[in-house]
Amino acid sequence: MVNLTPKLNQKGWDEMFSNEGVRDSYRKVLETLQNLNQEKLDDKQKQAADLFMNQGITFTVYSDDNEGIERIFPFDIIPRIITQSDWSEVESGIKQRLEALNLFLDDIYNNQNIIKDGIVPAALIASCPHYIQEVQGIKLPHNIHVHIAGIDLIRGAKGEFYVLEDNLRCPSGVSYMLENREITKRIFPDMLAANQVSMVGNYPMIFHNILVSLSPRQISNPNVVLLTPGIYNSAYYEHTFLARQMGIPLVEGRDLIVNNNKVYMKTTSGLQQVDVIYRRLDDEYLDPLVFKPDSTLGVPGLISAYRQGNVALVNAVGNGVADDKAVYAYVPEMIRYYLNQEPILKNVPTYQMENLEERELVFADMENMVIKETNQSGGYGMVMGNKASEQELEEAKIAIVKNPRNFIAQPIIQLSTVPCLIDGELKLRHVDLRPYALCGPKGIQIVPGGLTRVALTEGSLVVNSSQGGGSKDTWIIK
Repeated sequence: MVNLTPKLNQKGWDEMFSNEGVRDSYRKVLETLQNLNQEKLDDKQKQAADLFMNQGITFTVYSDDNEGIERIFPFDIIPRIITQSDWSEVESGIKQRLEALNLFLDDIYNNQNIIKDGIVPAALIASCPHYIQEVQGIKLPHNIHVHIAGIDLIRGAKGEFYVLEDNLRCPSGVSYMLENREITKRIFPDMLAANQVSMVGNYPMIFHNILVSLSPRQISNPNVVLLTPGIYNSAYYEHTFLARQMGIPLVEGRDLIVNNNKVYMKTTSGLQQVDVIYRRLDDEYLDPLVFKPDSTLGVPGLISAYRQGNVALVNAVGNGVADDKAVYAYVPEMIRYYLNQEPILKNVPTYQMENLEERELVFADMENMVIKETNQSGGYGMVMGNKASEQELEEAKIAIVKNPRNFIAQPIIQLSTVPCLIDGELKLRHVDLRPYALCGPKGIQIVPGGLTRVALTEGSLVVNSSQGGGSKDTWIIK
């Protein structure tokens, strides 16, 4: 029997252990693990790694010289468990948040009442690089702008949930959530049943039904495609996985053509009209006639077809204005403004660097702050005050003063920990959670689980795979 009790010397919240011992939600899992000897545990970890390797479950990171390096996604076999009562709060909080964000996007591209009423500053929206004037006034099916969202959550020192950021453009990682569950089924088949874990495997079916429902043509079998930038994209594995799971064609821009404001797919039997495009391509590459004229990834004329209502794009164009990190600070006010409700999930306290008073507060306490560029993702454009050198902090101050709109600051929150099996021992590592929400004509559905990302480096708070992070299977238990 293996001793799997880590040293609890951290200040924050551990999700498996309290000061009184193992939490009830983890008791069965820990008993199963402790009944295995070291060799069997190591075998299961190796089996998981081999399955990821054999199935080509990879992502790509880019070096300074822009060369792509394909890597297997690191996976820890100890599941992350969330109780149903905690999940109910997460679920209701995300639904509330997305309802408000959809209303905000519809408002900001039409009447702009939230600006006229002084809730959100006009200059904040006008200066957002992802506010797309070209789609102003476009009417979308069911007024839905966000069809799929990945809302990043963290747990604070007392186990409370905070929203870290909203991913409303092309949120990635859902394939790893689904593959993590399949791997767990292979290595711990009995443990899943014994813990009554909620299923996540119906995600592709739910999403496909939403895509079909958005078709502008009222036909029984509309054509839905997944548009990928191609094999060199870091998330290409996910694109192929989701297209296969949903049974829809995977296409690149060169496979599509616009004729008379309608989109067609080139096939061996001729052109076929396309009704819905799940695009994994950023706005600026979608249409060289409107955005980047040198883009070879998009489809000339696509925005014209979109404006005419002849094709649906998922997610909608222009969503980036709502997940700008400076706009994030206003989401609680959006909830109050559009829904007349108090936010269920809290934001992390956020300081706007354009505000001189808030900037001075941050500069006086830089070592306890994380500085973020407002339009970066993947853990890039971030300075952790407690890890940065004096020179790095000074450089951050200079960059902020030069372009304050481009930065926010947040206090460093000690993310919760979950034990990971590292070198045959349970070691505490920090985690976040990205649940996936699907928004369609029948409402918002949230897959009971999500992608738990792990900062595998001891003491690190950066969980992104591009920065050396890994993942866990996420269980919602009754």
